[in-house]
Amino acid sequence: MQTIYLAGGCFWGLQKYLDQFEGVLETEVGYANGPDRAPTYQEVCQDSGHAETVRVAYDPEKLSLEKLLDFYFLVIDPLSVNQQGHDKGIQYRTGVYYTDEAQLLAIRAVFEAEQKKAGAPLAVALEPIQNFFSAEEYHQKYLDKNPGGYCHIPSRFFSIAKDQAE
Repeated sequence: MQTIYLAGGCFWGLQKYLDQFEGVLETEVGYANGPDRAPTYQEVCQDSGHAETVRVAYDPEKLSLEKLLDFYFLVIDPLSVNQQGHDKGIQYRTGVYYTDEAQLLAIRAVFEAEQKKAGAPLAVALEPIQNFFSAEEYHQKYLDKNPGGYCHIPSRFFSIAKDQAE
């Protein structure tokens, strides 16, 4: 099992989206790479400096890091600064936060390909995970509990794995 942390705007949708892929073992939403103390959701919304982030534990034998990141880039705007969809603010910044420097080769390869596609420098942070604080329980699997909840990721992406398998 390996772990990567992905910030891609509102964490509700990113968690639901990532949960569908074979090889993703577990996900948890939380607040990452801000000050070294656990914030509340209200503090994050008031610019605490943390990014809404999904901790992704995955099996690299079933899902390579490159493929996982390809899925990630499908649902973010990699050129947008502190905004995804209608969500604006520092907590909605994008970032790939790695846990092991051995992950960098794969991450950099995906970043280079995405930057070439975009034709401009990416606004996606690439840095080690500094800290991660689990979000309040009501945020975990939020869109499963609240299927009509708002998400910047179009709902058609929530069944992309199933659609590709058919």
